[in-house]
Amino acid sequence: MKKLIALAVAAVVSTSFFAQAADKEECLAVGSKVNAFYVTDVTGPEAGKKLCYRCKYGNRPVVTIFSRNVDDQVTSLVKEVDGVVGKNQDKSMAAFVVLLSDNPEKSAETLKAAADKAGIKHTPLTTFDGQTGPDDYKIAKDADITVMMWVKGELKVNETYKQGKLDQATVAKLVKETSSILN
Repeated sequence: MKKLIALAVAAVVSTSFFAQAADKEECLAVGSKVNAFYVTDVTGPEAGKKLCYRCKYGNRPVVTIFSRNVDDQVTSLVKEVDGVVGKNQDKSMAAFVVLLSDNPEKSAETLKAAADKAGIKHTPLTTFDGQTGPDDYKIAKDADITVMMWVKGELKVNETYKQGKLDQATVAKLVKETSSILN
């Protein structure tokens, strides 16, 4: 009986492990090319217009933050990334935020308020119509925040987080990872 229970527990644990691994495998893999997609600019130089920041930024080092909500943790991350972008203008670093929303027009006001409150200057905040995000980017369905970094159109970092898991240590780690696209 003990062997049967141990076998059942092992089966559950291994199934759970492979389910998690399958989820990670379904995300856009590091080393993949990042494709064009369109957003509506809310706070950037093209405010009110639909455009492709992926196209506009070309081969530059880019941090893109996909989020399904805007809270203090997301705003804190954006503010830190915005600071890094400001310090690395000589390296043509860029960033933009994509709020995945079923109601982009309503969400635009939330983004404007967050940008004003945090003093975000170098990072356009944008909306994407729909919670799933651009198909080619394979945004994890169970992630509230996805941070991607690329240079020359090649994905170097793809990290996902649930709401409430983006603490200051995680933000600091992500800021440090920007070095992978700056060198």
